Amino acid sequence: MGLRRLLPRILEIVSPQTPEPSQRLERVFAYMVAAVVGASILAFIAVMIGTAAGAGADDGFSQGVWPFVFMFPLIGLPIGFVLIIALMVVSSLRRSRAARENKR
Repeated sequence: MGLRRLLPRILEIVSPQTPEPSQRLERVFAYMVAAVVGASILAFIAVMIGTAAGAGADDGFSQGVWPFVFMFPLIGLPIGFVLIIALMVVSSLRRSRAARENKR
């Protein structure tokens, strides 16, 4: 019987308080980073496979969809880096605001 009374109290002490809900802006940034960087990596892999298959021979990368696929990692990866920086800034601002509120 003593354990039944102690268990809720132990769980109250050990378990963290209600977790902070993830903000929508942070989730949007995280998904944007994943999408842009993932698509850039897929485009890079496609260029490598295309080169191995001979698509680059005789100026093959300047036709069809290849110019876009070839240039996408050059633009997408820096955009992904900027989005990661923005995600870090937004997250740190939220955490500092929460810390200030908990301090009061």
